[in-house]
Amino acid sequence: MTPWRPRAHIRVVAIGLHWREGRLLAAEVRDDAGRLKGVRPLGGGVEFGESWRDALAREFREELGLDVHVGPCRAVLENIFSHEGATGHEVVFVADVVFPPGVLDEAESVDFEEDGGQPCRARWYALETLDGDGPALFPSGLKRMLLARAVAD
Repeated sequence: MTPWRPRAHIRVVAIGLHWREGRLLAAEVRDDAGRLKGVRPLGGGVEFGESWRDALAREFREELGLDVHVGPCRAVLENIFSHEGATGHEVVFVADVVFPPGVLDEAESVDFEEDGGQPCRARWYALETLDGDGPALFPSGLKRMLLARAVAD
């Protein structure tokens, strides 16, 4: 299997914030050696002619087999990052997503496959544990945005 690398163009993506008991569902991001590099809310690329909302709903159907409710856009972030020496550049739409009642309420983790069959695992993380003693939260700036919104609410 070919390791994932960012493409050399700006990619538009949408990520969904799903909360359970104050914890955020986020997928593990690993380096080529399999070490945990950080976590990222689920979502993916917006295809040509597709709205970010439709892309986000599609990604949850494809990855988890769930029809989710997509809330309004909470933020748009620009994410310029490095992964295994390759630079990536994304424009990221961020929205809350709500699962159907009772779905995954008891699960500690969720295993799924990314595009190309890459196995992934997602877990619920307390926000305060991310970017500190716990794994990094991607995209960078997301935690700061979430904390600022929590103070404003």
